[in-house]
Amino acid sequence: MLDQIFNYLNFHFSVEASIVLLILVFLEAVLSADNAIALAAIAQGLEDKKLEGQALNIGLVFAYVLRITLLLTATWVQKFWQFELLGAGYLLWLVFQHFSSQEDEDNHHHGPRFKSLWQAIPVLAFTDLAFSLDSVTTAIAVSQETWLVITGTTIGIITLRFMAGLFIRWLNEYENLEDAGYITVSFVGLRLLLKVINDDLVPPQWLMVAAIGVILAWGFSKRTVVKLVPEEEREKTEVSK
Repeated sequence: MLDQIFNYLNFHFSVEASIVLLILVFLEAVLSADNAIALAAIAQGLEDKKLEGQALNIGLVFAYVLRITLLLTATWVQKFWQFELLGAGYLLWLVFQHFSSQEDEDNHHHGPRFKSLWQAIPVLAFTDLAFSLDSVTTAIAVSQETWLVITGTTIGIITLRFMAGLFIRWLNEYENLEDAGYITVSFVGLRLLLKVINDDLVPPQWLMVAAIGVILAWGFSKRTVVKLVPEEEREKTEVSK
């Protein structure tokens, strides 16, 4: 009889844990689209495809450590509004830096530029940490089980790396995607700022997700026009003949 009870409890626990874990992973994926674009745009500041991948890999390892630290100290961190203010200021500074960069016919707005791999890594790690300040409350609200939240975060960081890799490719294919990404970053920064000013002013999460979805749809609405250099035009003409 006791064995049957324990088996039932174990089954119930495992099913409940699985459902919560799926919810956490889903939330990580939905709320990470803007994060992934921001990280992809930052990695592009290296202007070397090989270094971009390395920067994302190493940067997200550091980001993972910072995320776990944040989760383990979340109860303490949430007592200090200064953390959210710093996160908001940092994200809004990234947005300002992007849209205030010089733009002409050949060069669109761009994020920070880096001369070496190790200049990019701290920026990637702290950008993810700033985003995590907004999502950690959601994760804790879903489950108080630390191991579940950490497992969800682990899967989430892997998903984020995959998404950032896709966005690096898409940033070159869609003209408005980088601007769209930074607009969504501004949403997160403003949300954190509103939490500091007055928590009642913070828009609901579903509204944030809807707004981000609309902006990203605009980002994917126009493909980049690739201009052929004279030599490439000549080769194209020869092939057509």
